[in-house]
Amino acid sequence: MVAMRVATFAQSNKMIADALRVQSVMAEKQTQESSGLISTDYGGYGSDAQHVVNLQVSVTRAQSYIDAATLADSKVQVMYSAVGSMTDILTQLRSQLSAASTGSSTETNSVISSAQQMLEEMGSLMNTQYDGQYVFGGGKTDTAPVDLSSFSSGAGSLTTADTSYYGGDDEMASVRVAADQTVSYGVTADNSAFEEVMRVLKFVASSTSLSSSDISSALDLAGTALDDTAAVQAKLSNAASSIETASARQTDYKSYAETLSSDLTSVDVAAITAQLSTYESQLTASYSALGKILSMNLASYLK
Repeated sequence: MVAMRVATFAQSNKMIADALRVQSVMAEKQTQESSGLISTDYGGYGSDAQHVVNLQVSVTRAQSYIDAATLADSKVQVMYSAVGSMTDILTQLRSQLSAASTGSSTETNSVISSAQQMLEEMGSLMNTQYDGQYVFGGGKTDTAPVDLSSFSSGAGSLTTADTSYYGGDDEMASVRVAADQTVSYGVTADNSAFEEVMRVLKFVASSTSLSSSDISSALDLAGTALDDTAAVQAKLSNAASSIETASARQTDYKSYAETLSSDLTSVDVAAITAQLSTYESQLTASYSALGKILSMNLASYLK
């Protein structure tokens, strides 16, 4: 029996080594099957490791651009809506001024009263917030940029610009939407278009009466303010379009990079499952043969 063990040692030792190798491969394949990845660490990707890292960095960077663009686009949409409300105010003011041009004291008193309310509405619109930040205050996003407490008092003027209501700064908001592209979308409450709106509203609101000349001049300024405010709204629309286009481009690039990364890191789970079945059969056969060899003794051999 001892002679037989010595004679079969080399063969049994090789079979054990082969079985252990198959077990190791199976363990690796089982990990791949459960994770869907070639390796759980970069070392397992060999020469592709650096490519995998670069692609994952690209995906992360693209997502950061997408997130920044999404936030900026939301702000622009809020600003666009606020400016749209400002044009509505101007349209209403012009309509009431036109009605007052007939000389009716009732219509005159009505437009003066309405202008006082519109002035408050304008202040509120220019203090619009998004996500806890004031969007028309430049870089001072944590403080309301418009204060009407002193501005609304005293006589107004149709010819002298007055931005004393503004407490923000002149920093223009912008967003980086790509490594080589930044979109500026900032509009501050002291913008000349908004100042024109405030100027005509203050003039009408602070008046006790309006002559035909006053109404004519106010209508002219309101018309100019309406055109300029519409131009601001168009600028915001263009900024939104640029931001959304850049975001879509980054989304496409991110998807492309993710696909490339997946090609380098992912496995065909169905193929791995089939390979595991084959290895399992090989391992079962190896252990069966090994068991027969190890159970052999001289007596059974002589039979």
